[in-house]
Amino acid sequence: MDIKAVRTFHRIVDSGSFIRAAEQLNYAQSTVTMQIQKLESELGVPLFERAHKSVRLTEAGRLFRERSLRIVQDIERLQSSMADTKAGEAGSVRLGAIEPVASHRLPAILERFKRRLPNVRVSIEIANTPTLGDRILRGELDVALSSAPEWTSELYFHPVYAEEFVVLMPESHPLAAKPDIAPADLPGHRLLVTAAGCPYRRKLGTILQETACAEVETMEIGSMTALPYYAAQGLGIALVPRIALQPEPPGTAVRILKHADVDMTVGLLCKASEFPLQAAGAKLYEHLKRELSG
Repeated sequence: MDIKAVRTFHRIVDSGSFIRAAEQLNYAQSTVTMQIQKLESELGVPLFERAHKSVRLTEAGRLFRERSLRIVQDIERLQSSMADTKAGEAGSVRLGAIEPVASHRLPAILERFKRRLPNVRVSIEIANTPTLGDRILRGELDVALSSAPEWTSELYFHPVYAEEFVVLMPESHPLAAKPDIAPADLPGHRLLVTAAGCPYRRKLGTILQETACAEVETMEIGSMTALPYYAAQGLGIALVPRIALQPEPPGTAVRILKHADVDMTVGLLCKASEFPLQAAGAKLYEHLKRELSG
């Protein structure tokens, strides 16, 4: 059944005339007549009483009007949704994010995005960079906010901003008396670290190796978000993102770590073969890049 013919049928009924329907649809009158004849042939019943100059529906025509109106409306909504999806005004995006950006930066950024594009659905997965990269390659995520991944030609990474890291410790800790901390100050003090696969952990390990401090005592805490609370309880000192300390835990002190490469580059990660992203994914990608680099 031709949806154009069904729409023409409803336009005839609404306008009250084959002629007016043809004018409104910008069709020749013969085209309108032909569409209705074909529709009636497919249905096997007449829809209009031909003996009257004015439009009058048959019983079958009244039933067809009642039952087909919802179909026409649904198709029009579907076509509108498809047009919005093509333009990036609707659709769904699967977004991944590392901490602390997922908890401390992303909520406000996404709220502004949803206010601008309310018909774009965004789902969020929080994980470390290796996990996010794997899920992008498996087609389970569209884009992620992450640290720089291990190099591979299958992933595209665009750096956006540097996450500032500081040293957090109890106020009573011996190093709290120093205005800033050097890697050489760390031996002899317990260092709280994240899980082995975490890029922050690897970054800290590289700094310690570069400064010949690889034998520092460590205590592994599985969550970056939890580190400040363990440091506040006196279990050790931790290198944490400054944004995760808003507010600073009571009874703690924050110091700068004197090392040129301590901050972590955060950027947008996606599959290289799918860059640049399309539709709603492109809208979210540009929004994140603009918000985080500003």
